[in-house]
Amino acid sequence: MSETPPNTLQYRFDGPEDAPVLILGPSLGTTWHMWDRQVPELTQQWRVFRYDLPGHGGSPAHPAGSVTELTARLLATLDSFGVQRFGYAGCALGGAVGIELALRHPERIASLALVAASPRFGTADEFRQRGVIVRTNGLDPIARTSPERWFTGGFAAAQPAITEWAVQMVRTTDPGCYIAACEALAGFDVRHELARIGVPTLVLVGSDDQVTGPAEARTLVAGIPDARLAVVPGASHLVPVEQPAAVTDLLVRHFSTAWQPAYDSTTGQMAIPAAPPKPVLPAAPQMVPQVAPQVTPIAEIAPPAAVPQPLGRPDPYDAGLKVRREVLGDAHVDRALAQADEFSGDFQEFITRYAWGEIWDRPGLDRRSRSCVTLTALVAGGHLEELGFHVRAALRNGLTPDEIKEVLLQAAVYCGVPAANSAFRVAQQIIREETTPED
Repeated sequence: MSETPPNTLQYRFDGPEDAPVLILGPSLGTTWHMWDRQVPELTQQWRVFRYDLPGHGGSPAHPAGSVTELTARLLATLDSFGVQRFGYAGCALGGAVGIELALRHPERIASLALVAASPRFGTADEFRQRGVIVRTNGLDPIARTSPERWFTGGFAAAQPAITEWAVQMVRTTDPGCYIAACEALAGFDVRHELARIGVPTLVLVGSDDQVTGPAEARTLVAGIPDARLAVVPGASHLVPVEQPAAVTDLLVRHFSTAWQPAYDSTTGQMAIPAAPPKPVLPAAPQMVPQVAPQVTPIAEIAPPAAVPQPLGRPDPYDAGLKVRREVLGDAHVDRALAQADEFSGDFQEFITRYAWGEIWDRPGLDRRSRSCVTLTALVAGGHLEELGFHVRAALRNGLTPDEIKEVLLQAAVYCGVPAANSAFRVAQQIIREETTPED
């Protein structure tokens, strides 16, 4: 075990030094110990590499706000050991890293297993709301509810020690790194890229997973050309912990039989043989595998053709729509656009293009600063309805309730006490709604 510099990750190797490397990626809020019960059998064939997410376990608290950044840190760690090619199994956020590897670095992946994963994890609003909860209340509310998200009720009741382990694992995570990981999941959406994954893939899910369940798993299988599905009965989100024997057996079978030949960097080609007809996995306790259809082999991976870029200044509308959604939330923006008609449609386009694409997207101020300026301006103008929207936006942009209070106190001096009084009333209600943990 070792602690590595900020651009890499804390890691652990187990197994023979001369064996092929198999990486196990963790879920949000967990550590590499979630894979403990798979390691003894996996190390009989592979050199198992596990890692902790930033701020999780003993890993240094250097936040990573995107799946791309997490993937880059993992590759930097592997590069330091000369590990160029490996199998990869990842759970939830760890699965998102596996998808990113298969899409952006296909030459590194020999075989892939996605556990409790999805091409899009819920909605961006859900994860940013979770970040608001953590920023205001700490991780305790998330920790206390983690067993009901991760395990079936029967397992949690029968295994109090594991349930308490789960709670403490989340509680001891660095809050800033947890929030950054939520941002990473909020920005992850590869639904339209799955067909480019050219590596043999096992999609594994618990039958009772209410977080990323069988429906999300079937979306992955339908989109990835060489993928097969295994549904493990009697398991929820942390299926490797709840049904370790079934998961271990499925991983051993997959990585023993679906290890793709190495990428040839001299020719730019990678031979991927046609997938033979795959029978249903033999019946075994606690698993219900399914079969993906045979696919056409891919003989060459070529870079995509360059898309001609239009001359002149790019239209800021698309960038503005992206920023508007990130700041105000998908639900708010969807309502505003849905209500637009022939009379108001041009105005919606105007504010998306210029307010959000031209001003909010400028690099001169960060979003926290822009929220402070916006709140003050809305108080001064008495625009209380808009103030409510932007109090929510300020929380999403990283302001704490105490910082919003300071902004409104400052506004009371320069904009007047009556205006600030009304603003406090609006902001207080919004903050209560946004920062109260769900039961």
